[in-house]
Amino acid sequence: MDIDPPKQKVFHVGILLIDGFALMSYASVVEPLRAANLLAPAMMYNVINLPSRGDAAVSSNGVKIERSESQLEPGDFDLLLVIAGGDPTLFQDVKVFNWLKRLAQMNVRLGGVSGGPVILAAAGLLEGRRITVHWEHAEALAELDPDLMIERTLYVVDRDRVTCAGGTAPLDLMHALIVEHRGADFARRVSDWFMHTDVRPSGGPQRAGLVERYGTTNQKVIDAIEVMENRIADFLKLGEIAGIVGVSKRQINRLFQDKLKKTTMTFYRDLRLEKAQSLLKGSSLSLTQIALATGFSSSAHFSKAYGERYKQSPSAARKAVLQGHC
Repeated sequence: MDIDPPKQKVFHVGILLIDGFALMSYASVVEPLRAANLLAPAMMYNVINLPSRGDAAVSSNGVKIERSESQLEPGDFDLLLVIAGGDPTLFQDVKVFNWLKRLAQMNVRLGGVSGGPVILAAAGLLEGRRITVHWEHAEALAELDPDLMIERTLYVVDRDRVTCAGGTAPLDLMHALIVEHRGADFARRVSDWFMHTDVRPSGGPQRAGLVERYGTTNQKVIDAIEVMENRIADFLKLGEIAGIVGVSKRQINRLFQDKLKKTTMTFYRDLRLEKAQSLLKGSSLSLTQIALATGFSSSAHFSKAYGERYKQSPSAARKAVLQGHC
């Protein structure tokens, strides 16, 4: 989710609806964007509904969502989300798969909600990416491709792929999107609109909340950590983090030093290395793939940072895991 400064361009979101999708998942995606448009001085988001078949898609409870009158050229989408429910493994529309591949070739960011990641995986579009999916579909997705890096989390943003567990989890994903586009304070106004006052980080709910994990209630620090967790692969600079949170670079560094005893960027590096360590132990990705998935520019850069933090090379760490030493 690239930072898209307000007042410059409308962010175009395509919603590819597969029959049988859950209405809750759909509403949790589109309603925060609608509220953002109401609260902002100018239109921020243009949502285009795209039924996979015909002029309307039918949800699991029979509600129909019609095709949007306004349409875009495929390459004009900033984000295309596939929302599916039921048994998404039964969806075998080659035309849709080819269309999604075409969008990927045009560098359109693709995502899946609830059963949507299963559709993307069937199209061969999730290789080498950290992903999540609704727990109901996790086993089927693992059978579809045993090499996929499936995390039991609310949502995962990994470079050009966005995956979300569905249900109310898209409320948290959209909050993260709006934070990066308009800042944490505006995003909080949108969440408050829906009385969604307990915004969860991407790694929840399997992990404790940010306040409990890091022992600080400072809102600016919490906002910054949330931004970092959502941008593990797409590395942000200090000025970008400070700008999203709404403070100066000097102020955010002072807050991190005071509350967490680390500079902002040291904390961010350690967060990315912790994820890399998890991938080394729990995935078959190459070192280069892990480096890219955790925001390092090269495997050499990653190896140096990893060695400084853990006092062993990534290859040595993986070898120890394979030998059962850790």
